[in-house]
This record gives sequence, C-alpha cells and structure tokens, in this order.
Amino acid sequence: MARQPDNKSKSSSDDSALIRELALLLDETSLTEIEIERAGLRVRVARNISIAAAMPPSMAPVAHTPVAAVSAAAAAAAAAAPVADFANHPGVVPSPMVGTAYWSPEPGAKPFIEVGTRVTAGQTLLIIEAMKTMNQIPSPRAGTVTQILVEDGQPVEFGEPLVIIE
Repeated sequence: MARQPDNKSKSSSDDSALIRELALLLDETSLTEIEIERAGLRVRVARNISIAAAMPPSMAPVAHTPVAAVSAAAAAAAAAAPVADFANHPGVVPSPMVGTAYWSPEPGAKPFIEVGTRVTAGQTLLIIEAMKTMNQIPSPRAGTVTQILVEDGQPVEFGEPLVIIE
C-alpha cells in the first residue's frame, strides 16, 4: 500500500516560497505592501520603514529598516512594535486621520519641517491627504523636531505617531 504524501508540509513549503517571492517583489518594486488571495489563502507582506536621526539634519544619515510580515495579524504586530515605542512618548504628534502623509505642500518643494527644526504651536508639520483633500497637520506645541517617523508619501493610520517634538 502506497503512502499518501503529506499535503500539509507541501502546502507549508509552497506558502514559504510564495512569501519569499512576495518579499523579493517588494524589494524590486519599492512597494511597501502586497496582499494576495489564492485558493482560500490570504497573504499580506508589508514593509515598515522608519527614519532614525540623532544628528543635525544636514549631517544625519537616514536608516531604512524593512520589516516583512506574513499575515495581516503579523503585519499589525510588526508595525505596532516600533510604533508602541513612540506612542507613549510625551512629544509625539499622532495622526488625526487615515490618509497619505506628505512632507511638503507640493512635489519638489521644501519640506515643512526637518529634524532639528524649531516649531511654534500651530505651525504646519506636514500634510495628510484624505479623500482628495489636503489637511495641514499643525504642531500642538512649540519645540524642536527630533524625529520624523513617516516617509514622504507614506500611508498613515489614525493615531499613528508622525513626529516627535521635544
């Protein structure tokens, strides 16, 4: 009697190959997220990019840290880990809405802020586009921008940390 192949282990290796292929596609295309559904299997691979700068903006290197996630739950957990570090920071400016964050009023224009910029209460930090409307995000307090936590053109969620002002 011939033994039946273990479909579960074959399926698992197929899933791993698919995830690797999607992660490679993210790198090749500079996309931040891919989601597919095939034969009842839903796979989402996402990259979370953060900027770290401890020097003046003219001298600060920009470090990109990709994080790939396998499912929506894993992606949310992976994205929440770095976000949680900043969510409780006293100088955090959270996103008041879901949309796309932009650093400047138009492509190619000078950004509203950079790391090291002194801001006043009410000064525009960035713009979030939501439903084809450009919403200026004002600084809630005066201080110095120590970190910008989103990329230009990055989708943001409600409550996601955008900027740290100290």
